[in-house]
Amino acid sequence: MGQPESREYSESGQSELPPGQRLQRGWPVTHYGPVPKFKPDRWEFRIFGATADGEKHCWNHQEFTALPFSSVVADLHCVTKFSMVGAEWGGVLARNLVELAPPAPHVTHVMVWAEYGFSSNLRLADFAADRTVFATHKDGELLTAEHGFPVRLVVPHLYAWKGPKWVRGIEYMTADRRGFWEERGYHNIGDPWSEQRYSYQEEPGDGPEL
Repeated sequence: MGQPESREYSESGQSELPPGQRLQRGWPVTHYGPVPKFKPDRWEFRIFGATADGEKHCWNHQEFTALPFSSVVADLHCVTKFSMVGAEWGGVLARNLVELAPPAPHVTHVMVWAEYGFSSNLRLADFAADRTVFATHKDGELLTAEHGFPVRLVVPHLYAWKGPKWVRGIEYMTADRRGFWEERGYHNIGDPWSEQRYSYQEEPGDGPEL
């Protein structure tokens, strides 16, 4: 599985900003719709779709928080043009979940599903990249509800909308299809270094086949 190149840090170790971004102090709250109420006794994380064994894999909240914990230092680039740099995200690496519940050989994309039916599509290589993390913590503290508690996805090399808050599951897909914001005019891939903000910027091959 190829890994996308990380360009967030230069050889000197200094954080760089993608074109069109501005440095943000603090962490603004940005999301669409209401903040869901967390119900731990009903919460479940699922991996389903084209799994290698054909089965659905599920973890309740206690089981999910018992999975191996990793930390990733990475920037967060919002399509609204602010960037928050050098945050430490703690949680479960996406590649660890891929190892626990492998996709079928012909899987090319995933759909990330969150509360209220919100969704975001990703290429499998982007999802399984080394620093993609299902974050439960930021800078050593539990996420707040407004920032995605109990789990949000962070995909450091893509715009932040590609990592939804309040994630509940992953669907393995054998063909691409657009998620919530991608259906509403946002770029299907969302690379901040190429300023892939909107669907009209897409090149052939960037989006699902019609």
